[in-house]
Amino acid sequence: MNIKSSEIKLKSICKDLTGGALGAVIALPQALAFGVAIGTGASSGLWGAIILCFTVGLLGCNQPLLSGPTGPAAIVCASALAVLGGNINSLFAVIFLAGLFQIIISRTSLTKIVKYIPYPVISGFMNAVGVILIILQLNPFLGTKSSSTPISAFESISYVLQNVNENALLTGILTLTIIFCTPKKISKIIPSQILALIISTIAAMAYNLDLPVVQGVTSNLPSVIRADFSNIKTLLVPALVIAIVCTSESLMTSLVTDSLTKTNGNTKRMVLSQGLGNLMCSLFGAIPGSGATMRSVAAVKAGGRTRFCALTCAVILLLVVLFAHDFANNIPLSALAAILFKVGWDIVDTKLLKVVKYAPKQDLIVMFIVFFLTVFYDLILGVSTGIVLSALIFAKQLADSTNVKFRDIEDEHSIEIEKKLQSEAGYKIRAVHIFGEFFFGSATQIISHFEEILGTKYLIICYESENVLDISAVFALEDIITRLKSQDITPHLVIKNSKILKQLDDLGICAQIGRENVFYSEDEAIENAKKLLKLENNNKHRGE
Repeated sequence: MNIKSSEIKLKSICKDLTGGALGAVIALPQALAFGVAIGTGASSGLWGAIILCFTVGLLGCNQPLLSGPTGPAAIVCASALAVLGGNINSLFAVIFLAGLFQIIISRTSLTKIVKYIPYPVISGFMNAVGVILIILQLNPFLGTKSSSTPISAFESISYVLQNVNENALLTGILTLTIIFCTPKKISKIIPSQILALIISTIAAMAYNLDLPVVQGVTSNLPSVIRADFSNIKTLLVPALVIAIVCTSESLMTSLVTDSLTKTNGNTKRMVLSQGLGNLMCSLFGAIPGSGATMRSVAAVKAGGRTRFCALTCAVILLLVVLFAHDFANNIPLSALAAILFKVGWDIVDTKLLKVVKYAPKQDLIVMFIVFFLTVFYDLILGVSTGIVLSALIFAKQLADSTNVKFRDIEDEHSIEIEKKLQSEAGYKIRAVHIFGEFFFGSATQIISHFEEILGTKYLIICYESENVLDISAVFALEDIITRLKSQDITPHLVIKNSKILKQLDDLGICAQIGRENVFYSEDEAIENAKKLLKLENNNKHRGE
């Protein structure tokens, strides 16, 4: 029994080692590329992957979640660096604060909020991130200095085209060709990205090509960085954005990992470890990151099932820094740009693009607004505008689904008595049913229907929803009651939910209607209205 248990445990460790190694192979070129793309250097990307992966593997959930620099995290960091005027020490202060924000988020229920972000917003953001990655790599792909924003990349395009480095361009094309043309049988053994990186680097070294290469990767351990917190107000917004983006991506990666491994990870603990990891990255001059979906999925498919995958990935990357830094410093920047072309394309939401002509117009409007604002203006504005627009569209849809239905309730006895009053056929009871949500978005629409009930003597208002009313709906109901009374119509209110009834009681609505005119069922209200109408008709008949 013990022997079998040991064999199973050994097989599990071997699979975790395989998964971690595969994750490291995928992470290596991306970490280098993201460090260069942000402007902090290739070394900062590698150390970001090492520190974050090790911290999350050590302190996070027991799942094969590989962390490190990712596309969305790199884009928000590059945007933050541009806002800070290229002050790298201020950027590390932003990353430190972002880690603190993540730690705070991990102590709240906000870790569950990612599932409420509308899909068009996520799609627009991810498409924008993919396109930005591709745009920002056009310059290094052609052998010139990279731009910090898409706008500056477009502005420099004429200069870039006039100063193309042919060696860099050919190396980039070679890298892309290997990435896209490597047979699946080979890419299962060694990922096409790492194969392309090795071949293009060896080719550039063999032919002694004159082209920009990675610089600054050393075997030295990182030293503590003195972050610049001098302008704290400027740092808070970028820090919060980085925290939200990294947390959201980590939660989505965790969701995918849980689905593949049939487990249920502790999201709060996972976000806490991500925050601590990013905080540690800021202290040692490394760029931040999040849970990396592609690396984590590759680790799971290779058999990884525990946190040992993440620890293995971190150790292998550390060995590369210590013993293969000379090779890393000869990697062509155009090769890294080609790899990020592929990463950017993988980020683009091709799933939605395939069904774009069938998608609802309002979803497409939100997606394109988020996309264009994120690419050409500002990531924060793009995402926040998308969320606000989605909320407004949802409110409108909810208001449109709320409807009012009237029905007449004839009292045969009162009609027999009141044969002389046939010209006054308005002496009848009507019931109105409010279906859907009675809230600020639907209140105005509902009020407009009550202009149609002139001549009614008793109106029974039946609220069918189980949700409490917001304050604007309460005021709308109060307005309805005032209008009815001004037209000599006696309102009866039917509320079937005790919580809503208590809410209206506390706010004085029931007292305004008259507590005797508030009922739990429509039948009771109808019977009461019939009695009142009959009594009124009898009194009028006797008066004549």
